Amino acid sequence: MKQFNKKKLKKMLMGTVLSASIGMTGLSPALANHFCKPATDWLAGDFHQHTLYTDGSTSFGFVMDKNNEFGLDWWANSEHGGKRNRDGEGVSWKDTTKYPENPILGDNPDSGYMYRWQSLRDFVYPDILSARSLFPEKQIFSGVEWNVPAHEHCSVSIVSDTMGPLAVSAFEYQFDKSDDDTSRTGEWTPFGVLSKHNSTHEDSVAACAWMQEQYENGLIDNAWIIWAHIERAEAYQIEHFRDFNNAAPDICFGFEGAPGHQVNSKRGFGRNPGEAYGGAYGGVGSFTAQVGGLWDALLGEGRHWFNYASSDYHKHYTAGGDDFYPGEYQKTYVQAKDSDRDGEYSLNEIADGLRSGNAYFVHGDLVNHLDFNAASTFGVAAMGNDLHIKDRRHRNEPLVLTIRFKSPEANNNNDVPVVDHIDLIAGNITGKIDPDSPDYTKATNETTKVMKTFTAEDWETDRDGYNVIKYRIKDMDSSMYFRLRGTNLAVNTPHETDAHGNPVSDFEATDYLGLDGADEAWADLWFYSNPIFVYVD
Repeated sequence: MKQFNKKKLKKMLMGTVLSASIGMTGLSPALANHFCKPATDWLAGDFHQHTLYTDGSTSFGFVMDKNNEFGLDWWANSEHGGKRNRDGEGVSWKDTTKYPENPILGDNPDSGYMYRWQSLRDFVYPDILSARSLFPEKQIFSGVEWNVPAHEHCSVSIVSDTMGPLAVSAFEYQFDKSDDDTSRTGEWTPFGVLSKHNSTHEDSVAACAWMQEQYENGLIDNAWIIWAHIERAEAYQIEHFRDFNNAAPDICFGFEGAPGHQVNSKRGFGRNPGEAYGGAYGGVGSFTAQVGGLWDALLGEGRHWFNYASSDYHKHYTAGGDDFYPGEYQKTYVQAKDSDRDGEYSLNEIADGLRSGNAYFVHGDLVNHLDFNAASTFGVAAMGNDLHIKDRRHRNEPLVLTIRFKSPEANNNNDVPVVDHIDLIAGNITGKIDPDSPDYTKATNETTKVMKTFTAEDWETDRDGYNVIKYRIKDMDSSMYFRLRGTNLAVNTPHETDAHGNPVSDFEATDYLGLDGADEAWADLWFYSNPIFVYVD
């Protein structure tokens, strides 16, 4: 007997009721389904985590269990490229008890180290299929943490039932800077003849373009390349993100604004970032936390460049590591749409949701539901979307921003999370910057500001328990984007927030409050929305 998961059953029941009600008007169920909007839901996930396959401290199966235990709806196995000496249970590839015949391919089969292009294809992917069978209500992605030529790290995932393991293997072999194998050069694959391009920034841009090409040609169903702990090694500047996005707008569409390793004394930065990179502020990197900083510079171009967070789990802090388990502290929520109306949210639909930008990230379950939209005479736009005010006669009509959020009764630290205030941040949209322009390397947006700060006095609680804010903006005379950030901390909390409510450097909590590690992480909670773009045409 087929077992339905709860989400699928809920959507099927809703669809049946809607189809029946429309059917009473004389329409067939098929037509009724056609006219009904596809179901949507907010799904929590994590796309950056490690097991014994690479430098993680726990087995593949253990990490899959933890994702499920902490309530994630989707997650990705995305571990380093290069080569490693053990499988997902920590067994050496040279252990003849488990591997009586040497399984290693490549230039150096007797080295004891298997290249990740092979382990991803031949070992990790079968493990992912087993995990999908074990957790049929969850969606589990295959991926790799790319060692980016001339840069640092990046979370990559590819969706394809038939080509997925072949594609991620081909990508890692050709473009990972830690992969020095040459055994497959000249090999024909469905994606073309393999060759090595893993040394320069131009190679990293070519890798993005390669993935975009596979997506456009339909050889893969979906993919993402999302840049990891971007400030940590001082390895990225704004022109690099512009290059990546220009080369692959459907694939390279964001970064992890809040790094993993949130128990680390530097809130995610295992190395000291230089002054230009600024460290972490409320657990969020300076590129995102600084109002008018690098992220705002990208948004000011109107770029669909979005923000996410993951655990980067390697080793739990209770075992001497720097990490929370996946889903224990940081989550990325994405609104997935059941586009094919099959009653499930597929890998493909979740990836589409990430690309849409209708997503937000949160620390410590400060909120577990956030809707943010902009409405005018010309329509409604959610996070990640564009709204065009086309008739200049309507510019003086108010733009209505609606924020709707909710917090759980308790988080994974058994605290009751309470939002103290929410900042509405806005900046002007001035258009894409040409690569030949001197402004192509400019990483600030001076028009960005905190437009309004909302407290409990500004929101009302509806009958479903959601807090609702409506804010009207009149006389818009220029195109703008709007984004949100919220926190449990009051304005001017010593060594946590400044007089304007901005997060201050996380070093202050350690140096002056004696708060560090997990204690500081649970005391200092934030969420960040993705932007809405409003154009005055």
